[in-house]
Amino acid sequence: MNETRAQRRGAKRKRKRRLIMTISSLLMIGALTYVIFEFSAGLLSARGETSGDDQYEDAFHGVETPTGKSNILVLGIDQRSDEPTRSDTIMVAQYDGDTNEAKLVSIMRDSYVNVPDYGWMKINAAHAVEGGGPELMRKTIEQNFGIPIHYYAVVDFEAFTVAVDTVAPDGVNINVEKDMYYKDGVGTIDLDQGEQQLDGEELLGYARFRNDRYGDYKRVERQQLVMQAVLDEFTSFTGLTKLPRMLGTVTPYIETNMDTKSILGYGRHVLLNGTPSIETFTLPSDLTFKEERVPGAGAVLTFDEQEAKQAMEEFFE
Repeated sequence: MNETRAQRRGAKRKRKRRLIMTISSLLMIGALTYVIFEFSAGLLSARGETSGDDQYEDAFHGVETPTGKSNILVLGIDQRSDEPTRSDTIMVAQYDGDTNEAKLVSIMRDSYVNVPDYGWMKINAAHAVEGGGPELMRKTIEQNFGIPIHYYAVVDFEAFTVAVDTVAPDGVNINVEKDMYYKDGVGTIDLDQGEQQLDGEELLGYARFRNDRYGDYKRVERQQLVMQAVLDEFTSFTGLTKLPRMLGTVTPYIETNMDTKSILGYGRHVLLNGTPSIETFTLPSDLTFKEERVPGAGAVLTFDEQEAKQAMEEFFE
């Protein structure tokens, strides 16, 4: 009888294990189906709105960082049809998967630098000149600031607004420090002072605003603040459920040399370790640059190249 009871208990345990495995498999299949469906739905909704051609990848020659950490060049581009495509936002993001630490350097677009093979000009022109693009920007940043870059991502403004509106349809909470109004060829920025929920277009306007005496320096501070706020929103539980559709929707607006395995690897690290806080830095730093006017270039920011390289070495150590 004892043997029979033992056999029954063993059979029950086996059935329980099979049931757990079956349920787990169904959940995994369901999750995978959801991800594929949402990604495809987002991709289909965006298809036809952009060409999706990657014009830079073959020419980009990224290098591994000495520490093994990945440095990613992020260029936010201004796609006005009547002007060359200058990079309105220039950042280098570093992520360390072992420690779940993230660092972000914003480079002011009026920084006056020596562009390889082109000479002295504003750094954002390195993306707009004939023969320019992420590779020339990579060389320029490494030469002037000593930052090695492995990956790049060129992001159209539209990708940012679509991503925010998809993941945070109720907006992202931002405390706008003052009334902001500015109109240019990209659009109109019109924000009231105070804490509020900003949709994708409004959040982009907040990040782009520089029509005051602080100019580009305060603008990059706002961009860094927005990056952290958006990352927090994306990695919330609600945000994570919407990420597949968002990724599918913004794919046509982003050009990158990061492969799917690398992207998923970063995503896995964030999911397992939680949202990293972002340590930020601005180049040139507020105490090291001078505002000058240069014939042919206009208002520029000049700085000491060696001081900038030393600051970056200390920041990324």
